[in-house]
Amino acid sequence: MAALPSLPAELASADLAAGSVTLTVDAEVYPLDAVFAAAFTFLRECWVVVDRAGAARWAIALTPKTATAEPAALEAMVGGFANELLSCAYRHRLAKDNRATVEAVTNAALAGALGPPTLDELEDFDFSNEAFEDPLGIAQSWEDKYGKKAKATDAAPADAAPSDAGDEEAP
Repeated sequence: MAALPSLPAELASADLAAGSVTLTVDAEVYPLDAVFAAAFTFLRECWVVVDRAGAARWAIALTPKTATAEPAALEAMVGGFANELLSCAYRHRLAKDNRATVEAVTNAALAGALGPPTLDELEDFDFSNEAFEDPLGIAQSWEDKYGKKAKATDAAPADAAPSDAGDEEAP
């Protein structure tokens, strides 16, 4: 196996006699689904074999379907595969991280597509205004919880009787 000049020897090696190149990647960084997705995009131009290369590594062997086995062509092919593998691993991570959001949006879209409830469903629905338990006080409005601030002009109501303190005459 020969090393490719632009790639680290521990990651990629070429077999010029067989006309193939092998890329070895970390299974924790590149999940199997990402490896399969990247391999799928290269099926038209080369034969792809995915195998384990130890407990936590994947070995991906690429052999071109054409007869060219020049080092530059093999290097370009494995470089393109490495770029596609990185892209697929990133898309896999985004899909995993955003799964809950995608499911929520999908459920909302499907629920909206069901249309309005039927009369039987409305008949079974409880429309009572019974209070529900709210031990944390989350359902209270701001005014109920903290009180509405009084304006300076609202300090003394207009219909209140004047105080008797100013009505007394001095002796």
